[in-house]
Amino acid sequence: MPPPPDPACATPCRIMIVSDAWHPQVNGVVRTLSMLTAQLEALGHEVMVVGPDQFRTLPCPGYREIRLAVLPGRRLARLMRAFRPDALHIATEGPLGMSAARLARAAGWRYTTAYHTRFPDYLAARIAMPRRFAYAWLRWFHGRGAGTMVATASLADELRGRGFTNIRLWSRGVDPVLFHPDRAMARSWHRPIFLSVGRLAVEKNLTGFLDLDLPGTRVVVGDGPERARLERRYAGPNVVFLGARQGVELAGLFASADVFVFPSRTDTFGLVVLEALASGVPVAAYPVAGPRDIIGGVIPAVGILDEDLRLAALGALGLSRAACRRFAEDFSWKSCASLFMTHLVPMEA
Repeated sequence: MPPPPDPACATPCRIMIVSDAWHPQVNGVVRTLSMLTAQLEALGHEVMVVGPDQFRTLPCPGYREIRLAVLPGRRLARLMRAFRPDALHIATEGPLGMSAARLARAAGWRYTTAYHTRFPDYLAARIAMPRRFAYAWLRWFHGRGAGTMVATASLADELRGRGFTNIRLWSRGVDPVLFHPDRAMARSWHRPIFLSVGRLAVEKNLTGFLDLDLPGTRVVVGDGPERARLERRYAGPNVVFLGARQGVELAGLFASADVFVFPSRTDTFGLVVLEALASGVPVAAYPVAGPRDIIGGVIPAVGILDEDLRLAALGALGLSRAACRRFAEDFSWKSCASLFMTHLVPMEA
């Protein structure tokens, strides 16, 4: 891997982050950018996040909860001129990200990008689009930037194998105060409690969790386009759907679980895995990129990875909750922000 570029901001500076995923959306990208922004500001930087909330929007086809900016170029250009950023980071590949990249190239500015989401897998799952077409476009989009930040080493290797260049490793963090074992509360559900947290969308493979023959109670936290269908099919005395939860309430649900089950095969990282571990809850997942990078080979084990997710979930019941907590304490948002800064580039060479 080539050395990272010289940091854009050796001293406090203005950083613009453009993202099609932003509040009021609830997902890993929004949580990452929210925590990153707070840490950057604590370091003395001035940060402006440009999201769809500042533009006229339309609902994303097939996913009405997500709003997409409509023709954002002119307003985005005005925001850029007014803020005068020293560094530009494009977090997503949607309408805002594409407009920001186009404006930057036209002005001769350099910028970084991030690969947060496996859109080729999502499109293949939703509309049967061949992955090679999506990867070709993503390779073109990210290849025009000065560096692409990815969350794990295995994802970096995968993208290099697909022809992506100038990849930069940028890990994630967890809030150890919010997500803590002490937030556990008595629950009326039959134990053991197997918890899943995330968007209820086809690409998250919730059926891989809900189809499992497990004792106790399966608890699903989250919302999304698949929620109504999944509730009709699975809701019952031993399967509970709670909808979206945030903050202290979400942290209490994490800490009260016996095992966190992560059925996704497409996530690039999985912040919820770290949140579960910080809460002292062992993880069951498939041996895929994301979970494998976070907990694969960790001794003592803090999770079980297996193609048989039922065996992984049952095996995780016997793992040490204290070991899970100790492991998660090594992941901080401050370190995440510092690493992000090393990968930024000055807009003007």
